[in-house]
Amino acid sequence: MSRIIAGKLRIEKRDVDLAIVANHAVDSARPAARHKTVSLTATIAPSLWMEADPQRLHQVISNLLTNALKFTPEGGSVELRLERIGEGAQILVRDSGIGISKDLLPRIFDRFQQGDDSTTRTHSGLGLGLAIVKHLVEQHGGQITAASDGSGCGSTFTVTFPLLLSRRTSQDTPISQHVDRASLSGVRVLVVDDEPDTRDTLRTLLEEFGARPTVVATADEAFTVVCQSPPDVLLSDIAMPGEDGCTLLRRIRANIDAAHLPAAALSAHVDKETRAHVADAGFQEHLTKPIDPTSLAQALARLVHDPIENVSRRTP
Repeated sequence: MSRIIAGKLRIEKRDVDLAIVANHAVDSARPAARHKTVSLTATIAPSLWMEADPQRLHQVISNLLTNALKFTPEGGSVELRLERIGEGAQILVRDSGIGISKDLLPRIFDRFQQGDDSTTRTHSGLGLGLAIVKHLVEQHGGQITAASDGSGCGSTFTVTFPLLLSRRTSQDTPISQHVDRASLSGVRVLVVDDEPDTRDTLRTLLEEFGARPTVVATADEAFTVVCQSPPDVLLSDIAMPGEDGCTLLRRIRANIDAAHLPAAALSAHVDKETRAHVADAGFQEHLTKPIDPTSLAQALARLVHDPIENVSRRTP
């Protein structure tokens, strides 16, 4: 918020598929929903291209989902819908939570606004999340509104964004057509990620590109697979409980039979320290979350068909 007030918040825009960002934000919110026994459902239209900063878009959707889960009691429901409306995209986040009072509703996007500002309030926070969301939405040429029938009636947040009209022709084009399917056809990809929804997403994407994925949840499982039946390429999450992706790859590299296994790292972090850590571990590619299907396929194809380089590359 200090950077926003000072006008120093960086927005780095590029062509982004909003649907991919939304799917990843929902995947990230599912563990919290399961922990709270809240039903989280999502209906997401494909191929909604816009000029945006993917990390900031992810922040917008994640903040809205986190806010909805925070104020929805156990057994409640949270729904996200993303669809094309005319020449734009609309994101709707609806919950069955505590709702917003009529007095607070007009000020819900103001800084430091909270439904209960007493010292004994049950929900923590500074009341900055929605103010930050509103700023980020407006920085992308969008608008956000909130609606509620009052306390105990749930709430609905609606965000609209302009889309890139030049990308409309790709609306119904399968993602596999953006990459030569032959480049990954039959390629054995070992995927390791501790998040179940991410594993399911990666399995689906890789199968659509014609690859043969083996998907595991832990570094130990991945190492066992490598020792028993080495894959053609490794795709590993970096941040995992127990043994992380970098430690896993170093262990694999120490195995003479898999010393030259091509490997791509998958991480939500793009800072210099993480990039250096990934490169030092021996990864040749560094893919960032939210992941773009085409970039994923192209990176894996390079690893399989191009000579392995010693310098890690981060795929946009």
